[in-house]
Amino acid sequence: MSVEVERLFRTYHDTLVRYLTRRLGDRDWAEEVAQETFVRALRQERIVNERAWLFAVATNLVRDDARKDARRRKHLELLRAESEQEAAQEPETQTLERAQEMALARAALESLAEKDRLALLMKEEGLDYHEIAEALDLSVGSVGTTLSRARRRLAEGFEALVRARQGEQGHAAS
Repeated sequence: MSVEVERLFRTYHDTLVRYLTRRLGDRDWAEEVAQETFVRALRQERIVNERAWLFAVATNLVRDDARKDARRRKHLELLRAESEQEAAQEPETQTLERAQEMALARAALESLAEKDRLALLMKEEGLDYHEIAEALDLSVGSVGTTLSRARRRLAEGFEALVRARQGEQGHAAS
């Protein structure tokens, strides 16, 4: 390890956590961001200005988290608006069936391994293979295999959930 992370930690941890706690208003979250900052320091061959580098990385991590949260909120608002618009346009039974189908699709997606789920979601958001590879720490060549496997498992999981639901409805009708 080129950078002496243990020394960096002893020297800057308390100051960095205080800064992040003031910025975020949450000490636990500040500790998590500080920890990620020091993990990133492990990957550095050389850091010229340690204090500035650590604070810049921590600030960028907080900014990135805020952007992700804003995107998630916007995405959820769009989904809610689409759902409300579709509900207004569909008869009630179709709306219920569609909602049940969407719930099964979400459950199938959530049942995937995290890397598979993230790869699918990133691809759906328009990221290319290089971006997905970098984000998930994969080789570019394995992204296609990961996506193919994830799609197959998603389809299989969805179909299994549909069959299970149909079985439950069959038993309820008897």
